[in-house]
Amino acid sequence: MPNPSGGAAFFDLDKTLIEGSSGVHFARAAYRSGMIGRRELAKDLVANVKFRLQGSTDAASEEIRDRILESIAGVPVKELQRLGPAVLGGVLPRVYPEVLRTAYDHQDAGRPAYIVTAASHEMAELMAHVLVFDGGIGTRSEIKNGVYTGAPGGPFTYRSGKAQAIREVAAEKGIDLGESYAYSDSESDMPMLSAVGHPVAVNPDRQLERIARENGWRIMRFDKLGRRLRIAVALGAVGVVGGLVGGGGGYLAGHLRAGGLTYPRHVLRRR
Repeated sequence: MPNPSGGAAFFDLDKTLIEGSSGVHFARAAYRSGMIGRRELAKDLVANVKFRLQGSTDAASEEIRDRILESIAGVPVKELQRLGPAVLGGVLPRVYPEVLRTAYDHQDAGRPAYIVTAASHEMAELMAHVLVFDGGIGTRSEIKNGVYTGAPGGPFTYRSGKAQAIREVAAEKGIDLGESYAYSDSESDMPMLSAVGHPVAVNPDRQLERIARENGWRIMRFDKLGRRLRIAVALGAVGVVGGLVGGGGGYLAGHLRAGGLTYPRHVLRRR
């Protein structure tokens, strides 16, 4: 369709387009395939709970990126691609329909819609293809002879990296960022939100909500569950996967407590 405004719409993935983190669903699929062990899975579960309750942090995001790069070193690209159906099985039921409808409304108005995420470029492209977005932008990993080397293949699409990525797409596609929209839940995406003319906060963390209110930005909030219920759901997921990984439950409990998060004994007991 013609694009009378010249703008586009850019959507963060985790906690914006989908509930929670896409990374935990990749970790579960990787564990079931034998690519990672239960200790690595437990680390990802801890990170997901903290992310759900506290939002992203620079240190945690970089640590997860480095751990993923290390875990896929020496893995053939085809082997990782085969995890796609299992990952989608976990992610797709957690897509926020309100945000997906918003993306489609942008497309119907002539604005292309893109997923922009710190998750892998492969995840971004897969989600974009399945959800009928116009493209996906994520963190690239170096590939040589069809195998991941464990080294970065480009900039980390986090904080300023996301803003850099959408500027590159805008330059390539002739997109007017002043007429564009960006959607995110996190203060860490302020560079991307500030790069467009129409920033939108989606279920924002405390810092982003404060910034959005001070600047009169639109705020989308559609999580109808109370905070306690949302925490219970997150902990229930941890308990289920704790049962899956067996002895990893004790490791998981210890790290949750070490991170300042203490939960009911019946949730964290070893199974």
